[in-house]
Amino acid sequence: QVQLVESGGGLVQAGGSLRLSCAASGRTLSRYNMGWFRQAPGKEREFVAAISWSLGNTYYLDSVKGRFTISRDNAKNTVFLQMNSLKPEDTAVYYCAADRSSGWSAPRSINEYDYWGQGTQVTVSS
Repeated sequence: QVQLVESGGGLVQAGGSLRLSCAASGRTLSRYNMGWFRQAPGKEREFVAAISWSLGNTYYLDSVKGRFTISRDNAKNTVFLQMNSLKPEDTAVYYCAADRSSGWSAPRSINEYDYWGQGTQVTVSS
């Protein structure tokens, strides 16, 4: 079992930056693909970014490409999401998730992930 805890959310003005962290306990994350999702009020949860367990392959939602960067520190059992040039439409609860499959297919579906954190609120004011 893997427990995931997100942190780093908050209130920021448009154009600002935040760095989200996702710390894992229970098992090492080094063999899990990891992803970030977000859910805005009244909307479905959507994929934001993913990183493979090996080689550090990444995949992003088109609207965050060039602004967000997903990374991981396996030694610290932590995954990060650096968010720059934030926009009001980025406002949402952000969740990290772990995919225990051994391959890499840029997992973008909620159903491809096995473990989820509780989420951290990101609010971008205009």
